[in-house]
Amino acid sequence: MADERLQFHEMGLDDRLLKAVADLGWSQPTLIQEKAIPLALEGKDLLARARTGSGKTAAYAVPVIQRILTSKQSVREQDVRALILVPSKELGRQVQAMMRQLTAYCSRDVRVADISGKDDVSAQRPVLMEKPDVVVGTPSRVLAHLDARNLLLRTSLETLVVDEADLLFSFGFEDDLKNLLCHLPKIYQSFLMSATLSEDVQALKELLLHNPVTLKLRGSQLPDSSQLQQFSIRCEEEDKFLLIYALLKLRLVQGKTLIFVGAVDRCYRLKLFLEQFSIPACVLNSELPVRSRCHIIAQFNQGFYDYIIATDEHGLADPAAASQRAGKGKRKKKKTAAAAGSAKETEYSASRGVDFQNVNNVINFDFPATVESYIHRVGRTARADNPGTALSFVARTETALLSEVEETLTGDDAESSLKPFQFKMEAVEGFRYRCRDAMRSVTKQAVREARLKEIKLELLNSEKLKTYFEDNPRDLQLLRHDQDLHPAVIKPHLKNVPEYLIPDALRGVINPLSNRRRRNRPNQNPKAHGVAKRSFKGKNPLRNFRFTKRRTHKRPSQTK
Repeated sequence: MADERLQFHEMGLDDRLLKAVADLGWSQPTLIQEKAIPLALEGKDLLARARTGSGKTAAYAVPVIQRILTSKQSVREQDVRALILVPSKELGRQVQAMMRQLTAYCSRDVRVADISGKDDVSAQRPVLMEKPDVVVGTPSRVLAHLDARNLLLRTSLETLVVDEADLLFSFGFEDDLKNLLCHLPKIYQSFLMSATLSEDVQALKELLLHNPVTLKLRGSQLPDSSQLQQFSIRCEEEDKFLLIYALLKLRLVQGKTLIFVGAVDRCYRLKLFLEQFSIPACVLNSELPVRSRCHIIAQFNQGFYDYIIATDEHGLADPAAASQRAGKGKRKKKKTAAAAGSAKETEYSASRGVDFQNVNNVINFDFPATVESYIHRVGRTARADNPGTALSFVARTETALLSEVEETLTGDDAESSLKPFQFKMEAVEGFRYRCRDAMRSVTKQAVREARLKEIKLELLNSEKLKTYFEDNPRDLQLLRHDQDLHPAVIKPHLKNVPEYLIPDALRGVINPLSNRRRRNRPNQNPKAHGVAKRSFKGKNPLRNFRFTKRRTHKRPSQTK
């Protein structure tokens, strides 16, 4: 059936665009790309819902670039022809990177500018004065430039794209978006791309689209069980730490792993706990500077780190309150650059709009508060055609949330439901005293100190060394974000795993002396390291181990 699908070269695309697609290794379009690109090239407005990792960015980027190339065959005047609105700075950078990859062979004809960063509005003015063909930004940042007359769209805009549309209202951009519409021409083509079709998306549809074609692809918002294995395990607070220790230290979880927690403090508590056992991990949350967050994600994608501890942070700030506060500022005639960005960043969510690549596993250390949050967290793995595994720790108080998630997923596809993780806690009971020892060292004071130290360190790396890293990009490659923070007392004996504590089922498989901390050497190719990590594809590490008598007899013969 794959041979019958519409191919890129059959869509009437410019040769330069086809060559860039070939360089990216896209042998054929994804389902959303196959359906959306021809409709977009016909000039239709689109409302597209497709699950995370389905290729939505390219589904709108390709027709946007093609339309600009076609326009320039008859109109040579340089102007802003496309506006792409994103809910976060991280997503803005990723969209810009994708657009630049697709315009690799026509970069002189199609120029792209990302204005979603934290730079002052005045500092970005020279970029916009050159009138790039495509502007990428958050609604608040774009509106600030429109008010400052750095950007004019009323006479030139041809295409408007709203990416991750379901997040715009939840991030407090409703007023910004409505005010922004006053600066647009009466006729333009619009694309709304979203992972869900929520009430907010329907409201945006009424505002932006004119007789649109609606694409709802795949009933399930997550891949089926042949690609994504989902497990849950009932455990309370202490057992969570014991289990994460056993999974990571004994390397039962292999490959690149995202560990989601519910709050910033939990990030550092878990990081300090893992430091006790010499398990390096990065933290990722909205308190870190944007440049640091983007650098952490880039190095994770290249294979520098195995583990990232991330937060959703939807519960850390009230989006409605943030929207009201922003609205008061917008009523003023003069809008300063400081007003364009809020002190507390609500434009952040590690589970949404962040392009984590080749993630093997997602672990919900703290169970997500909503079904939508679960879908977006787990959607970071099993992207495109890659396999993935999701494991959720579920406390007694979270049973109702688990039932809600299971009911939703089963409603979409019975194969997508969560299965109990057959893990016998008594097999790792010998590690409990070590975990308790480590947890006693991770005090509230230690967490506060770690949080402050990490922020100071990342601010130093991000701001004060910015000029140095621009002149010495190779040194930036070597900058690591998983360094030990050490505000807690480190007990050396916890670093190694004594052989007598290894479960019988894993003897002969686990080498207790092999758990040394691995770092990239300066002359090591990080991409090669990333390829090595991807060697776990096709396996299901969470299902490879069962502490049963049968496995005990079979495992030694398999290792010979």
